[in-house]
Amino acid sequence: MKSHLTFSLGSVLGLLILVACQPAEKKVSKPNIIVVLVDDMRWDEYGAAGHNYIQTPNIDRLAREGIRFTNAFATTPLCSPSRANFLTGRYAHANGIVDNQARNEQSHQLITFPRLLHDRGYATAFVGKWHMGNDDSPRPGFDFWASLRGQGEAIDPALNINGKQQTIKGYVTDILIDQSVQFLKQKREQPFLLYLAHKALHPNIVQRDDGSTAAIGEGGFIAAERHRGMYDSAVFARRPNYNIAPVDKPALMRSLERLPPLSAETSTKEKTIRERAEMLMAVDEGLGTLITTLEELGQLDNTIIVFTSDHGYWYGEHCLDEERRLAYEEAIRIPMLVRYPPAIKPGTTSEQLVLSIDLAPTLMAMAKEPQPDLFQGMSWQPIFTDSVSEWRTSFLVEYYSDTVFPRIVNMGYKAVRNERYKYIHYEELSGMDELYDLANDPYELKNVIKDPQLERVLGEMKEELVEQLIMTIDNGK
Repeated sequence: MKSHLTFSLGSVLGLLILVACQPAEKKVSKPNIIVVLVDDMRWDEYGAAGHNYIQTPNIDRLAREGIRFTNAFATTPLCSPSRANFLTGRYAHANGIVDNQARNEQSHQLITFPRLLHDRGYATAFVGKWHMGNDDSPRPGFDFWASLRGQGEAIDPALNINGKQQTIKGYVTDILIDQSVQFLKQKREQPFLLYLAHKALHPNIVQRDDGSTAAIGEGGFIAAERHRGMYDSAVFARRPNYNIAPVDKPALMRSLERLPPLSAETSTKEKTIRERAEMLMAVDEGLGTLITTLEELGQLDNTIIVFTSDHGYWYGEHCLDEERRLAYEEAIRIPMLVRYPPAIKPGTTSEQLVLSIDLAPTLMAMAKEPQPDLFQGMSWQPIFTDSVSEWRTSFLVEYYSDTVFPRIVNMGYKAVRNERYKYIHYEELSGMDELYDLANDPYELKNVIKDPQLERVLGEMKEELVEQLIMTIDNGK
């Protein structure tokens, strides 16, 4: 028996209206991203981190409105390798940028997260200090490029802007902010990524192709004219390991030609700390300008803002000054702040061990993009959502010896740090390894490598170092 279906005109119209009223499939929105990378800024060199006199209202705002990581670390405490760590999500031994030599061509080949996001539709910009060699020419994956050559100049810097070299009058930090704002204000449909790498807080020097440096112009730490003298009478609250010369660190105690032993005379002077604080003022003001620009564009809460540094700096700890390549806390700790209200609860503080190599996988995940197998870091999203089930309990720090600072020649090392101990293995110096119990000795004043009661711990740390190396070498991991 054949059945017949009949529809009234009213039922057909009703069906059409019902279909028409169904919401269209909503397109997943992508967050904008701004990364602000400061050069040589210590983890405690801003107000919210406990600095006793510096005024950093805009950096502090990120801490107040986002998350502040109190245990963030650079996996190689040296400029060029650390920058490659951030951009690639890979250790130095994996990405190949192991020192400050002129790795110009090599840095053009890096698979960076801005390059990946660019391929997925982001409008991308690099502004500032690329600092992997002196080559300032545009790198793959950036629509907008404004790069300093090598270290760059503090006053009237030369910039390569989209392939055209030009000198711009003014103070370098202000000029980099101006270039950044120009990019942010461009009309576009797609989300954007701005990677801003400041010259500050670096001295005014030029880098030669062999990695050595020389002072240019005024030299030293040059603040914007409006900030000079701002902290003339300030005194930094030094850490308990300030001006304490090492007595059980054989690598640092070597007798070296033309170099005095470490003492109060070799420590960072108050003048340097004040000048660096004054230099940071333009960075903080510039961050405020970026935030204001985002507010004007209606994009502030739709933009992930990351504020960090490539590594730390010595303020006289262990009587050290410029040799920031070492594995002690003052060199490897970095500031790490992230603001993004849709995913991060304001005023959050995290004690998880997070690394420079985590930035790339974190931002790719927050952009809702798949994670490439080449990443060696971990996404922070479980920390943001307070859903961490497993997290790293140790990590690798590595440094490849160079000849820039005579005191640390032949001090290439591999180190492993966990939540309590740190083991440093010097690869070119026999019998000079170090072990620290950070729970009882957070200032690393006592090398306990010869303590018979810690023989088992030392063995475990050596095994952990081997495991870390195997894990990060096998299949690029």
